Amino acid sequence: MKYFLPIFLLLCFTANSQETFSLSGNISDQNSSETLFGVNVVIPELNKGTVSNEYGFYSLKLPAGNYELQISYLGYQTITQNITISEDTNLNFELQEGSESLEEVVIKQDNEALNIKKPEMSVNKLSINTIKKLPVIFGEVDVVKSLLLMPGVSNAGEGSSGFNVRGGAVDQNLILLDEATIYNASHLFGFFSVFNPDAVKNLTLYKGGIPARYGGRVSSVLDIYQRDGSNKEFKMQGGIGAISSRLLAEGPIKKEKGSFLVGARSSYAHLFLKLTDNDNSAYFYDINAKFSYRLDPDNKLFFSGYFGRDVFNIRDNFKNNYGNAVFNLRWNHVFNSDIFSNLSLIFSDYYYGLTLDFVGFDWDSGIKNLNLKYDFNHYLTDNIELNYGIQNTYYDFNPGEIIPVDEESGINYFKLTNKYALESAAYLSARHNISDKFSAEYGLRYSAFFRLGQDELNVYENDNPLIYNSDLGIYQEAEPIGTESYDRSDILADFGNLEPRLSLAYSFNEQQSVKASYNRMAQYLHLISNTSSPTPLDVWAPSGPFIEPQILDQFALGYFRNFKNEIFSIEAETFYKTVKNRIDYVSGANLIANDAIETVILHGRSRAYGLEMLFRKNSGRFTGWLAYTLSRSEQQTPGRIPEESGINNGDWYKANFDKTHDISLVGNYQLNNSWEFSANFNYQTGLPATYPGGQYNYQSITVPVYGSRNENRLPAYHRLDISATYKPNPENKKFKSSWNFGIYNVYNRMNAYSITFRENSDTGVNEATKLSLFGIIPSVTYNFSF
Repeated sequence: MKYFLPIFLLLCFTANSQETFSLSGNISDQNSSETLFGVNVVIPELNKGTVSNEYGFYSLKLPAGNYELQISYLGYQTITQNITISEDTNLNFELQEGSESLEEVVIKQDNEALNIKKPEMSVNKLSINTIKKLPVIFGEVDVVKSLLLMPGVSNAGEGSSGFNVRGGAVDQNLILLDEATIYNASHLFGFFSVFNPDAVKNLTLYKGGIPARYGGRVSSVLDIYQRDGSNKEFKMQGGIGAISSRLLAEGPIKKEKGSFLVGARSSYAHLFLKLTDNDNSAYFYDINAKFSYRLDPDNKLFFSGYFGRDVFNIRDNFKNNYGNAVFNLRWNHVFNSDIFSNLSLIFSDYYYGLTLDFVGFDWDSGIKNLNLKYDFNHYLTDNIELNYGIQNTYYDFNPGEIIPVDEESGINYFKLTNKYALESAAYLSARHNISDKFSAEYGLRYSAFFRLGQDELNVYENDNPLIYNSDLGIYQEAEPIGTESYDRSDILADFGNLEPRLSLAYSFNEQQSVKASYNRMAQYLHLISNTSSPTPLDVWAPSGPFIEPQILDQFALGYFRNFKNEIFSIEAETFYKTVKNRIDYVSGANLIANDAIETVILHGRSRAYGLEMLFRKNSGRFTGWLAYTLSRSEQQTPGRIPEESGINNGDWYKANFDKTHDISLVGNYQLNNSWEFSANFNYQTGLPATYPGGQYNYQSITVPVYGSRNENRLPAYHRLDISATYKPNPENKKFKSSWNFGIYNVYNRMNAYSITFRENSDTGVNEATKLSLFGIIPSVTYNFSF
């Protein structure tokens, strides 16, 4: 990496010596004034172009002269305008929604011909229009579950929270809502996601070739921005479903200067249980809010927030309350036509609460972080755009606290030791159009992590918290020989990592290209879990004296092509990635309320590799895609010395979320302006599992004997969903409404959530029992806006 800076500076100075001027401005929706992200700004005769950033800002370097300028965006009418460039010029554009009835096009970049040339790969983008058309469970539109229909993305099955990307674990995904970290992206233990689709502006999933401005996770980045709200007129929209409803309002604070957006969702199926004298309940609610105000043409302020809670109650004896709260204060500033900046102060809080009245105590745990970041877009020349910035995040981990309900409970107060950390990073990257056929995005990120002082830290003999008993062939927890206390300003451990990023694209012509990428990333937080799908009780642990950060190296190579004037497109990618210091738990580990998690874990490594295919039909009455993933995800946790067995005798074993085959077929058909039909089919290889291979009797107790870890699999998973959308009066522009009818799991496939083994009490014969969550589920939702 010592040659990176000199080469970078040489490229900057030699890129283009011709005098150029800046064309810059903002692009927004004509009706709502909502800024638009990813709008194409193109000068066809020069074969040059750019796209607007997350805040609608664009900048393009041009030589003096007269040009034809084209502004295009999916679902909007294209603007063509003749311009004269003789000095730095500022032009703002408002785009009008397209008048065609078949304007919504599925997951695709806005201009495929332009993006064929961009060094961007392993990226999935979903339009909100597409998400709302897909068949869903219980009639509730789900952003995260829509991503599962894309290649390289899966999860642990029905009712599971989170998602897995290219064989990575759930905790290896960085999920951002208006730049704030979301630690648990699910409601009701995975049945719904925390994202209200009415409030979502755009979303991007990075699976590889991840830009240098992102860090802290080693598998993927899901970046979601909320809408700003209209600053021209008051509007409302919402939906009423069988078990949940939502309502959103937006409008101007001061016309054409400031706006607000407030949305709320809630489920209410538990109310029907009370009609049957059932005291149990399970429901969720969340609130989205955003306020924006333009101080002047160069300065704009934003304040956004999200608050969500899940409540689970069993006869008032067991109460569960968990959720996220995030807030973000942002300042956009345009220094000049070449430099755009964003300063953000962000707070995230994930809380988990549990009340066990039958034993008499409350349990509280969670994680908080405060993040200050400053990012810059610098349009250096007509061929080079720089992105650079700094980030600083402070973490406060509360692993758990037991609080007695009253003195008669017999439970003593107990507090697991809080942990604290500081993560800092600086990055610099460049998007470089080297020639008409060859482009690159390259950058470097430096991250540093400091584990700060805490009240108590266990001390072990020879610094070894986990002892291997060679006689029994098992690992045992070491007893601490003492504890040490530290001030918060003390540093218990520190780590630093250089994270290079590189993406390349070579276009053979306007319709096909090959791309390659490499990225290294470091992750300093770990989710300690012994389930394939995380639960709210799982513990987030920071790197420190006994836990090393995870380090990823990923390579990807892809081929991209458009057919028949971009009506069809195909994407094929292959990837290989390795992760060092992947944590796994030893056999018999107790992970719940463990104040010494270092005594039950070992460091290992993981690897994943595979092939992803995506074939799409992008326009016409019928649109859709076929996605296929062939992959393998494995983990190895050898002993620390040759005499130790490690986990699974040190051999490679399938990761909990490994799926060899994953096929998704999605179709949308617009019959006319009133009726539209959708369907999706999904097939996946069953999840890995460990079944008993035998048994023995010990003092009249049957003891199962298990084989290698994850050497078996659950049965294959497959499902067909269908839906129909009816718009009663599509010509009414003031009041829009629609009915969505859906059937989840049409042929009532009882997919296995888990398989357990037991002895039949009548016959004495061992038998396998399959647990399934969902059969066929019909739904209906009424949506409206005015």
